Amino acid sequence: MRVFSSTCTFDYSWEEVSTNNWRKYCPWNDKATHVIAVDTLSRHVDPSTGVLRTERLITCFQTAPAWVLALLGGTNTSHVYETSIVDPASKRVTMSSTNLSWSNIISCRETVVYEPDVKASSPGHERTQFKQEAKITALCGGWQKIRTKIEEASVERFGQNAQRGKEGFEDVLEMSRRAFREEGERREQLA
Repeated sequence: MRVFSSTCTFDYSWEEVSTNNWRKYCPWNDKATHVIAVDTLSRHVDPSTGVLRTERLITCFQTAPAWVLALLGGTNTSHVYETSIVDPASKRVTMSSTNLSWSNIISCRETVVYEPDVKASSPGHERTQFKQEAKITALCGGWQKIRTKIEEASVERFGQNAQRGKEGFEDVLEMSRRAFREEGERREQLA
């Protein structure tokens, strides 16, 4: 098993980040063009706690060498199952995802947490901490050396995709802030 982990701070409030998390795979994010569809399987708010639990199926286009597809079977379309918990009382979003495609060969279990970054925030300038961890395990039989190479290559690619994902989410956050600001200005002019 290999582990990828990353942290960063978004220059946006937890409210902005947690709201825009649902827009992560929208036309504003030109870094997520590999996402073909996001289907919500279930969504439930616990009336006593206000906690929102959502299950989604994310369909992606993943490029794989033709020889890999020929050797192992499969297609360039893959599916990821995601569960998210939004706790407004503790201001914490936790998302867990796992690959459904190729799961007999490799397992990728990712956890992402968004929380207010109280140390980096100041009044009127709130920030949100992002923590990401992915555990990648090659399940294919054979020599340990082969499994290790598969895991190392997968962690490297995961890291590249994670960086692109953060950049794309920054774009979504900026576009959202701009859209809300422009709408507020428009309403002031009409008043």
